[in-house]
Amino acid sequence: MLFSTRTTYGLRAMASLAAGWGKESISLSSISREENISLGYLERIFTHLKKAGLVKASRGAKGGYRLTRPPRNIFIYDIIKALEGEISPFHCVREKGEIKCPGKDKCDATKVLVKVQLAVEKVLRAIKLSDLNKPHVSRVKK
Repeated sequence: MLFSTRTTYGLRAMASLAAGWGKESISLSSISREENISLGYLERIFTHLKKAGLVKASRGAKGGYRLTRPPRNIFIYDIIKALEGEISPFHCVREKGEIKCPGKDKCDATKVLVKVQLAVEKVLRAIKLSDLNKPHVSRVKK
């Protein structure tokens, strides 16, 4: 399974917001500098995260982004789903093990593929944003 850079960068940016949880909003330009991510790309990433209800924006001198809920209540699954769409390592198995294949009755691999799919989902749903400790970043500054 290969996630795009959108997911990698999105996770890094969300970890930066988590590091500043409970404090003021953080500007995307600050995250861009700290994480060495193009500001334009980061803006597109945050469009998806905002649409998914994971972050909210505020305008003004102290504007920027913040998480909509504590990092312990945001799961990696939610972030990846917001950025990648449906999470499935196989073209014929959808989320929750649903098989989308006309030849599923003749496929000997189905049981294994479903097990892998469910295991991937279980792991991603078990990891919280708060688990992404960023000891090297105490706080992203504006």
